[in-house]
Amino acid sequence: MTTLVHTAHERGITTLTLDSPHNRNALSAALVRELAAALEQNGEDDHVRAIVLTHTGTTFSAGADLRDPPPPEALVALLRQIIELPSPVLARVTGHVRAGGLGLLAACDITAASTESTFAFTEVRIGVAPAVISLPLIPRTDPRALARHYLTGERFDAAEAARIGLLTAAGDDVDAVLAPVLDGLRKSEPQALTETKQLLTAKVLEAFDRDADALTALSTRLFSSPQAREGMTAFLERRDPPWLL
Repeated sequence: MTTLVHTAHERGITTLTLDSPHNRNALSAALVRELAAALEQNGEDDHVRAIVLTHTGTTFSAGADLRDPPPPEALVALLRQIIELPSPVLARVTGHVRAGGLGLLAACDITAASTESTFAFTEVRIGVAPAVISLPLIPRTDPRALARHYLTGERFDAAEAARIGLLTAAGDDVDAVLAPVLDGLRKSEPQALTETKQLLTAKVLEAFDRDADALTALSTRLFSSPQAREGMTAFLERRDPPWLL
């Protein structure tokens, strides 16, 4: 079987690389399973000071795989797993991020991207809503900006992503951006990192406890609707949906 998530270790930092270029690292059921397993294997290792989530190809993640989507419950569990890991999780982005991929970014503790990266919440354009990914997104991003980007599906750049709180930082060289962050994490005491992360994620986990069931049900209902079926079919066939004006 093809491995969709590769693992590497260097000086206390574990890098998990999404490697599913045939579908632009879309969140298929298989990729979600592999990523969850890799996080579980490495997230509580005493030798792992932090985990970096990155990608091959030009796209960090294109969102849910419309041909092989994970159950909403599995995506909720993955996002919560990232937030609850004792070790900080960082995102390293050198390409595009769409829809559900933005949920992965929001779940991470620190996020960095190159200035060439672009972002978009494209759910409304195929007849659904950014439901379960709102669990980490709404507590961590600017609400007025999020309203615009949720409702229009517009593409925006790394500077805007940093302004609204989706990114921690952006730069021409993402590795140069992350270098002082990783250096700081290597100098930090592991238990102190875990306790500090728990302080920072408490409000996000409150949103999961309060809203996960309702947003999972909303996602299930919308993805099974006639509008979504038409929107996803139009997307896969590379044609305009009937609601385009």
